[in-house]
Amino acid sequence: MKEYKVVVFQESSLSSLLLGTANANEVKFSEFLNKHAQAGWRVVTMAKDMRRLFLLWKKESYLIVMEREGS
Repeated sequence: MKEYKVVVFQESSLSSLLLGTANANEVKFSEFLNKHAQAGWRVVTMAKDMRRLFLLWKKESYLIVMEREGS
């Protein structure tokens, strides 16, 4: 039986406030995915989303669906 998990990866709000927009950092995103892979999770699909922050700023986020073999 498979087990599923939905997670959201997004940059901090501080970079949005300072720069006007925040794009995902590739190194942090890789570390995030590798951490979950070590726990047995595999990415099934993901979608990119630009989320509003306080009406004026935007930040990039990813909705990620992961799966692994259940116990």
